[in-house]
Amino acid sequence: MELSQNIYVSLVDLEDNVIGQMEKLETHKQGLLHRAFSVLIFNDKKELLLQRRAFGKYHSEGLWTNTCCSHPMPEESNLTAAHRRLQEEMGFDCELMELFYFIYKADLDNNLIEHELDHVLIGHSNQEPNLNKDEAIDFKWMNLEEVKKAIIIQPTEFTFWFKIIILEHFNKIHEYLKNESL
Repeated sequence: MELSQNIYVSLVDLEDNVIGQMEKLETHKQGLLHRAFSVLIFNDKKELLLQRRAFGKYHSEGLWTNTCCSHPMPEESNLTAAHRRLQEEMGFDCELMELFYFIYKADLDNNLIEHELDHVLIGHSNQEPNLNKDEAIDFKWMNLEEVKKAIIIQPTEFTFWFKIIILEHFNKIHEYLKNESL
């Protein structure tokens, strides 16, 4: 299991106000609400870039998920953190904007609890990723409708938060894509 000692996250209340900070792994052991982000990158064909999480991640290893995700460091903005992690995980960067956020709580593998206020950011790029194999072992581009169908057919192949993003917030993403000229 990947260790995260000395990496801190921001604990937040239901309105996303910072109420403290805690070491990342301990936060997930206790299941405390903390700030996170998920990035969705679409190409000119309006296909979503998915990554398969590396084996050895501290939770959800080997599962398919959104382009990248993580936690902003205390005092770091969601946007700055998203750009940093997009570069670290996928080997490229592009313009991003926040689309929405949601709160969820889920029991994960390794006796961890994910309780996040997750900011969803969206961007556009046609670049092929240069994967950091410690973070992601594979990628693919998929049409949003195909992603939704795949999640319904094989839900155990996808991360918990990604299923929420696609199944519960599909219309927000679809509306954005419809109105944007990618």
